Amino acid sequence: MKIFMIWGSINAFLSVALGAFGAHMLKSRLTPEMLEIFQTGIKYHMIHALGLLLVGVMGFWMQKLVFMQWAGWLLLAGIVLFSGSLYILSITGIRWFGAITPLGGLCFLAG
Repeated sequence: MKIFMIWGSINAFLSVALGAFGAHMLKSRLTPEMLEIFQTGIKYHMIHALGLLLVGVMGFWMQKLVFMQWAGWLLLAGIVLFSGSLYILSITGIRWFGAITPLGGLCFLAG
């Protein structure tokens, strides 16, 4: 379960870095609507990065449970699909990326 602690740490770092990038570099370049979309991606990114860390910690006590591994991989997939699609949508303005977001939300719910 160490893998989920690693992925959780990486994603927590990335969410802070992207949040700073959005606050300093994108604030003047994006419309308020697109900036809000970007910030939603940041919020869910951080929350689920912490979830990955929790899965990693809990996994040390429940190593034999396949459900813990499934939860970790689903949270990671949710970060990529949900937050990733919101980042791309807000920066590029390509609306069809919004169609990917609910798939990430389903991964979050299943995780």
